[in-house]
Amino acid sequence: MDRPATKGRGYIWNPQAETMPRAELTALQTRRLQQQITRAYEQVPFYRQALEERGVHPRDIQTLDDIECLPFTVKEDFRTTYPYGLFAVPLKDIVRLHASSGTTGKPVVCGYTHADMAMWGEVMARTFAAGGVTAEDVFQNFYGYGLFTGGLGAHIGAELIGATVIPMSGGLTRRQVLMMEDLGATVIAGTPSYTLVVAEAASEEGIDLRSRMKVRVGFFGAEPWTEGMRREIEERFGLEAFDIYGLTEVIGPGVAAECPQHQGLHINEDHFYPEVIDPETGKRLPDGEVGELIFTCLTREALPLLRYRTRDRVALVHENCPCGRTSVKMQRVRGRTDDMLIVRGVNVFPTQIEQVLLSHPGLTSNYQILVDRQRDQLDELEVRIEADEALNREGGAAIGTLQAIVTEDLHQALGLHVHVLIVEPHHLPRSEGKVKRVVDRRQLTG
Repeated sequence: MDRPATKGRGYIWNPQAETMPRAELTALQTRRLQQQITRAYEQVPFYRQALEERGVHPRDIQTLDDIECLPFTVKEDFRTTYPYGLFAVPLKDIVRLHASSGTTGKPVVCGYTHADMAMWGEVMARTFAAGGVTAEDVFQNFYGYGLFTGGLGAHIGAELIGATVIPMSGGLTRRQVLMMEDLGATVIAGTPSYTLVVAEAASEEGIDLRSRMKVRVGFFGAEPWTEGMRREIEERFGLEAFDIYGLTEVIGPGVAAECPQHQGLHINEDHFYPEVIDPETGKRLPDGEVGELIFTCLTREALPLLRYRTRDRVALVHENCPCGRTSVKMQRVRGRTDDMLIVRGVNVFPTQIEQVLLSHPGLTSNYQILVDRQRDQLDELEVRIEADEALNREGGAAIGTLQAIVTEDLHQALGLHVHVLIVEPHHLPRSEGKVKRVVDRRQLTG
C-alpha cells in the first residue's frame, strides 16, 4: 500500500476502520461480540461451563451492554487450563505460539491462526502509521524476540508497511548504537527503560544521538512510563515518542497507540472491546474515571477472550479527536492494581514516585524502590536514584540539598516519609527488557 512521506507526522493506515462513525462501529462490535460468544460457548469447554454457571446463553447477548452478563477471565484461568485449554481451534490450525515470562507460575500461552496473524499485522501497521512510518523508513527494533510478543509483533507491522526492518532485539547495546548510525535507522521501538540504556551507552562513547543519527520517531511500551521519561527520550534522541499498549493475553502490542495529538491512546476497538471497572466491585465505570481495564477480543480465532482483567489502571475517554480517528482513547496507564504497594496503610504506585523524581533536573530515570520491614517494626520506603553527570560533578552539598527537596516532594505526594538516596551514575542495575523497579523485601522477611 503506497503512503505519502510524512516527515514524522502521522497518517491513518485504514481509514474505513479507524474513522468509522460511532453508530456503525457499535453495530460492528455487537455483531462480532455475538459471533465470538457463540464460538467460545461452542468451542471452549471452559467458557461453556462459565456461561452456564451464570445462566447465560449466547442468544442472551443482544446489545453491547449485555456484555456485563458475561464472566470475567483472569490470568489464573490461563494457568488452570494450561497450555491449550482456552483455545477455540485445534492445534493444527495454530501457526504461532507466544507466552509470557511465567516468573510467578505457569506462563500464559497464546496461539495465533493465519487470520490472527493478519489482524496483528494490521493493528501494528495502524500503530506505526500514526507516527508517520512509511516504506521509506529504516526500522530498528529493540524489543525482545522469542516467546515475548513485543519483538515479532512490532516486526510484522513494520514489514507490512514496507519499512526496512533491523531485527536487533534487546542486548548488545553498543552494537545497537553502531547499527543505528551505520544502517541509518529512522525509527526505533522498544521498552522506554532499555531505550534510555541505549542512550546512556551512546553518551559513554561520546556520541551525540541528535546530531549523528537519523532517528526521527520512536514507539515505546511494554511497561508503565511517565511524561518525564518521554521528555528524556525525546531530548536524548531528538525524536517524537509515541506510547503504545498491548498485552500477551489479548494479542501483544497493537491493542492501542497514540496519534500525533498525544492526548491518549486510540484503542483498536473494532477488534478489542474495552471496559473500565471498579476493581473491587466489578461494576463498570463511566468515562474519565480511573479503574481496571477489561478487554474482550472480538475477532481472535484461536483465543476468543471474554472480559479479560488486565490489572492496568486507566480511564477511557470518548471524544472527537483532531486526528480523525473515532475510536475511544485510553489515558496513559497509571500502574497496575497488582503493582500497588501498601506501605503503612497508604496505597503507593511506582508511577507516582517516578513522576516526582523526573520533575527534578539533575536526576536520571534510573531508580529503584525498596520496601522493607524489620521484625516488629513499621514498613520503610526507600528510593534510590542516580544523579546525572553534572550533578555528580557538583558533589556532596548539591546532592544533599536535592535529596532533601525530593524527600519533601515525595512526602507531599504520598503522605509518607520516604528515605531518598541519590547515588552516582551507573550504580543501579540495568535491564535489556522490562525493568524491575520495585524490590519488596517484606516478602522475604515476613
